[in-house]
Amino acid sequence: MYPNQRLRLETSTERLTTRVIDLIMPIGKGQRALIVSPPKAGKTTILQDIANAITRNNPECHLMVVLVDERPEEVTDMQRSVKGEVIASTFDRPPSDHTSVAELAIERAKRLVEQGKDVVVLLDSITRLGRAYNNASPASGRILSGGVDSTALYPPKRFLGAARNIEEGGSLTIIATAMVETGSTGDTVIFEEFKGTGNAELKLDRKIAERRVFPAVDVNPSGTRKDELLLSPDEFAIVHKLRRVLSGLDSHQAIDLLMSQLRKTKNNYEFLVQVSKTTPGSMDSD
Repeated sequence: MYPNQRLRLETSTERLTTRVIDLIMPIGKGQRALIVSPPKAGKTTILQDIANAITRNNPECHLMVVLVDERPEEVTDMQRSVKGEVIASTFDRPPSDHTSVAELAIERAKRLVEQGKDVVVLLDSITRLGRAYNNASPASGRILSGGVDSTALYPPKRFLGAARNIEEGGSLTIIATAMVETGSTGDTVIFEEFKGTGNAELKLDRKIAERRVFPAVDVNPSGTRKDELLLSPDEFAIVHKLRRVLSGLDSHQAIDLLMSQLRKTKNNYEFLVQVSKTTPGSMDSD
């Protein structure tokens, strides 16, 4: 079943990251979302903002943050800033530790869903998890480019595939980060394998991040499949109009325009009312 119950992330006027995500990539219970990010584009901060928004707006959801092959200071920062379960394996641990931590976390999440709970798992990152399985698994002899063993990619796919919306039951939402433009052929192969497995995607752009614009979201390729199930008909029509306006701009102009208009309004509702009153093309002249 496609997600049909919305997880609203908007919390406050000045927290623009979650306001942008709500407009560009709405998330529902049972979503399988990928945050596609080059290094230093702010993916960890986005995950923290999403985690804090979920604990604040959706206290009925059980939140789990899974950090694989991560820097110890990032783990401490996440534990201190997020009110949820943080399950981590730092980069100084062997690959088998990374894989077992991820497996324990997803099995625990599945058991909670079987009890009828709504669970949200944030994974940073699916690329590092793929790398860990590749290093930990015995060689099958079928090696893809970049030294990636073809059998090593099934377990992380199984992790992502666990996300689902269950009729008459709980839901398991997985939001995972995927790394691109790292300079590693193996990472590219791993990402290509996961591309298209998610039903929502948020693409971050390094060039936007280098201009110190955060969230560094590349608006036009980002979005949610079947987002009409999550939005009301009126909201869907206005967001559709907004996307049409933004699609005529390049990635830098699109996020600049969106951010400048969001700063002028108190919340997304007020912003969407404003968009519905303007004609396409006149938004940037405000």
